Amino acid sequence: MKKFLVLGLGLCLALGFTSCKSNESAYRKAYEKAKAQETVTASTAEPVAVTPVVSTPVVTTPVTTTNNYDASNVSVRSERVTLVGSGDLKDFSVVVGSFSLEANARGLQQKLAGQGYNSMIVSANTDKGLMYRVIAASYADKASAAQKRDQLIGAYPGAWLLYRTY
Repeated sequence: MKKFLVLGLGLCLALGFTSCKSNESAYRKAYEKAKAQETVTASTAEPVAVTPVVSTPVVTTPVTTTNNYDASNVSVRSERVTLVGSGDLKDFSVVVGSFSLEANARGLQQKLAGQGYNSMIVSANTDKGLMYRVIAASYADKASAAQKRDQLIGAYPGAWLLYRTY
């Protein structure tokens, strides 16, 4: 009885796996249909007339800005950190990544450098052990750091502020 049960299950599994094969001709037909629509659309496109724009001279005036950002309710984490490598680390920093491996922190630092940031890596001894923090920007005041964190939070949702203790 058990032999028939095992043989029946094996046969059902074999049929199940063979029936799941994709039909290559169906994919090929869909691909060819999409290509045909693409060529028809490209051939029926009308040319667009471009009219030149006459530019007027631009007068620039110097703009003075004041930082009126309210950073009183922004939370800041205080840690004693040491700079890994070179950079100008100030009191308030925007941390965009935290890693237990320095190689991972270097990877994020390279990505930030490609985006034009002068990023730095700091190390901190925490209750989880040695952590490498990737800093996108560093400022002397909390308001500027909080404003930059708000700008970066779209690309780096876990961004937070670090206050460097000595």
